[in-house]
Amino acid sequence: MNLTVTGTSLLEWSGDGLAIALFEGADLSGDVAALDQKLSGAISELIADVEFKGKSGSTASTRIAGSPIRKLLLVGLGKPDAFNLETLRRSSAAAAKLAKRDRCKSVGLSFPLYNDDSAITTQAIVEGIELSLYKDLRFKSEPDDSAKVESIELLGLAGQEAAIERARQICSGVFLARELVAAPANYVTPITMAETALAIANEYGLDIQILEKEDCEKLGMGAFLGVAQASDLPPKFIHITYKPEGTPRKKLAIIGKGLTFDSGGLNIKGAGSGIEMMKTDMGGAGATFGAVKAIAQLKPDVEVHFISAVTENMISGRAIHPGDILTASNGKTIEINNTDAEGRLTLADALVYTEKLGVDAIVDLATLTGACVIALGDNIAGLWSPNDELANQLLKASEQSGEKLWRMPMEEKYFDSMKSGIADMKNTGARAGGAISASLFLKQFVKETPWAHLDVAGPVWTDKENGYNGAGATGYGVRLLVDWVLSA
Repeated sequence: MNLTVTGTSLLEWSGDGLAIALFEGADLSGDVAALDQKLSGAISELIADVEFKGKSGSTASTRIAGSPIRKLLLVGLGKPDAFNLETLRRSSAAAAKLAKRDRCKSVGLSFPLYNDDSAITTQAIVEGIELSLYKDLRFKSEPDDSAKVESIELLGLAGQEAAIERARQICSGVFLARELVAAPANYVTPITMAETALAIANEYGLDIQILEKEDCEKLGMGAFLGVAQASDLPPKFIHITYKPEGTPRKKLAIIGKGLTFDSGGLNIKGAGSGIEMMKTDMGGAGATFGAVKAIAQLKPDVEVHFISAVTENMISGRAIHPGDILTASNGKTIEINNTDAEGRLTLADALVYTEKLGVDAIVDLATLTGACVIALGDNIAGLWSPNDELANQLLKASEQSGEKLWRMPMEEKYFDSMKSGIADMKNTGARAGGAISASLFLKQFVKETPWAHLDVAGPVWTDKENGYNGAGATGYGVRLLVDWVLSA
């Protein structure tokens, strides 16, 4: 699809479909009023006929006879005082999907500026379009013969080609994350994850180190390897480094949980547990790899380390038993009281490894707990951090990207339920506050570096179309991470 910017006004544009964004309750004015007059009141008539109010995400369309515009498309922006970048993304997504439904090959979009900033407005609009029209057809045997939008012009945004490119670079990372999370566990394995990481590093000239099982043993990664030992597939500890030209302004690290399949281990996930969706348990790693791809193209002045301890949690005669004791790479001992709380074990060794790199801040992402989904639902990830500055940076990035976060408490007393009589700690605590105790477990493996934990179990997948996310993997976290890195 060809995306361009132009100085052409909506009065002069011609093509298959002209999409005009309107605020809720606003009267027609300016060029829109002039176009309405030029089209013999077609805009006013459409608004009246379908009782179009301009509510956020609402759409309407009609054919225009005897005009250089074949179809008129209206998109609601909601109330002006709630207008933000996420409004632009969702509204442009609605316009793109409406144009596709109405078989418009060439489309013109007329949207208002956010904060009088043409660049950030263009980027948000393009993100909405690209993300909404994405389709994953890798596992379909028949070609997609549905109508396609071939070109979209953003009216009144001439000179913003760089913003289009920036949006497309970010979206390429989101698409990679979606593909990794959506693919089943017989396609995405620790081996193929390592191959993907190597391909990204080679394409963009990044440093990469892939630690094999023997390397992890030498580093004492008993927690990670304990999870991995039941699988017939070898674990892969992946470390990619992006380095800017010159001295980096900061050094940051992103860790993604990389369980390519989670059976639950000997505490097996039973009927109704959603085991068939456990291909998504590498959603944190998927977002991490997507962020690598985007940041390598954006080239910020920040050094970023991307890390994932990738394995499966399987069942075999080699599997860890409930009651076993594992020793992590910082010497901490962990009594396993639930083999299905495995992600935190892989993250424990990843956190210890990462802190030794001497970075200024660490963020981990993990599809860690169902408790977080119960607390925050499917659209919001949980944020835990003992560092207010880092937490606020991530919340700001969340607002900018539209990927929702909610800061949760780190109630130290909740760690009491994880105390063990024979080891330093257990790997799970009380059911109540389970997402909080999981964050407190991870905290035991970070000494001094500012650190934040994001539990993304809810938003990495959606069963129904939601704004610019189609049903399936969302690629959640990529845009949030990119915004954090660029602004940290």
